[in-house]
Amino acid sequence: MSSGEVSSSGEIQTPEAPSERKKGPISFLSGSLTSLMLSWLSLGLSKGMVAYFAKHPSTSSSAIAQSITSALKTLFTGMCFLATFSFAFIGVGLFLVFLRSLFTGKEADAV
Repeated sequence: MSSGEVSSSGEIQTPEAPSERKKGPISFLSGSLTSLMLSWLSLGLSKGMVAYFAKHPSTSSSAIAQSITSALKTLFTGMCFLATFSFAFIGVGLFLVFLRSLFTGKEADAV
């Protein structure tokens, strides 16, 4: 069998998987800084979209066109702010894991 060897008692023994490297504090810090930077960029994009939509109101006389325009503006603005806060919460969470890994040392189980 290619997936494992059969022992004398008839049990199949699988070869041990190579040990995975544990993430260290530097990985958590770099992930946190990256996520916080993306959050800051998303916030700038969100602010820019809100300012653009405020300066350029819908000029259509059709009620259906205005409804679709309003829905798309809401959708795009909401997606930008969702990205902003998602990146921010991930960045804060990774920073807290970074702090925990500094204080607990090697015995902490980094997931």
